[in-house]
Amino acid sequence: MLVSAEKAMPEAQKPPVFDPADPLGIDDLLSEDDLAIRTTVRAWTADRVLPRVAEWYEAGELPEVRELARELGALGALGMSLTGYGCAGASAVQYGLACLELEAADSGIRSLVSVQGSLAMYAIHRFGSEEQKRQWLPRMAAGEAIGCFGLTEPDHGSDPSAMRTRARRDGTDWLLSGRKMWITNGSVASVAVVWARTEEGVRGFLVPTDAPGFSAPEIRHKWSLRASITSELVLDDVRLPADAVLPGATGLRGPLSCLSHARYGIVWGAMGAARTCFETALDYAKQREQFDRPIGGFQLTQAKLADMALELHKGILLAHHLGRRMDAGRIRPEQISFGKLNNTREALEICRTARTILGANGISLEYPVMRHATNLESVLTYEGTVEMHQLVLGKALTGLDAFR
Repeated sequence: MLVSAEKAMPEAQKPPVFDPADPLGIDDLLSEDDLAIRTTVRAWTADRVLPRVAEWYEAGELPEVRELARELGALGALGMSLTGYGCAGASAVQYGLACLELEAADSGIRSLVSVQGSLAMYAIHRFGSEEQKRQWLPRMAAGEAIGCFGLTEPDHGSDPSAMRTRARRDGTDWLLSGRKMWITNGSVASVAVVWARTEEGVRGFLVPTDAPGFSAPEIRHKWSLRASITSELVLDDVRLPADAVLPGATGLRGPLSCLSHARYGIVWGAMGAARTCFETALDYAKQREQFDRPIGGFQLTQAKLADMALELHKGILLAHHLGRRMDAGRIRPEQISFGKLNNTREALEICRTARTILGANGISLEYPVMRHATNLESVLTYEGTVEMHQLVLGKALTGLDAFR
């Protein structure tokens, strides 16, 4: 006699109730520590970011950046996956979960953390001298000192090998001249990690922002990442001592490895923005009535929600997979490009679809959808445009270099 699979299944093996917030049961892959970190960061954003972020975004400012940095330092979120020097030593997956929760609040807040930890602190931790690490990392981990990372230039974004910023020797000192553009945290930083061309190749320098000849005018009139501080760095014969250079990095591999670490955080973070927009659209669809019933009951709306859920949770699974590979020491830059390309592209599409479900309300700051969508327009192209990551993967697949 045949019986249904469900009837034949022992009581203890029956599947759990379907959870719309976690339809694939991804939380089963997380440890208690992982979940605790996620809960802590989510609670902090609910208390400190969500009540004010629409106001910050509308004003185009982040007025409490130093206070927020110290609070994030107290949480252990700055340089989170680094070890020693006051850093938390968390796993890559735990760092990713934090990035997801931060960007679920706003991409600008996640950018503050990413630039501090994955770019500035990571560069010092990996390439700095012991003296440089002791001087900067503990204060940066605590949020007492903010860092920025100067690689992109006004005329050279995707092609850093063409940078014009120069560092030349003057006795035992260095003189730095040039400009960097689109630098997160630039005007509030205490130290700038600046990459410049030298006779020996591209080198990294730790530039105290109070050094004569250094300035960081803030970039205004942005329509994206408005709750984030973005600056230009101007270096006019900034004199630095010999020990300002990062001794462990010569050539572009140094800054590019920092970018890979930061891109990994974006793989997770983009899914945070997407999750907020999906959850907003789902809640709205169950409450908004047209033609005498909730719009969530119409086939076209349900098709949109189903497709959004598919891409959201596939993206989270991809981020989790890459995190496990990073924790195992088996991650490759091409795999991070895979994640960054897919998740930013799909996150933006989720936000755009959510906007259509909300209709006219989708453009209002009373809802987070348009804010996340405009932020993701920047996240889509910074730290590697769509086209550059496509070419990274194209080269990996074919063995042929199409960059030039």
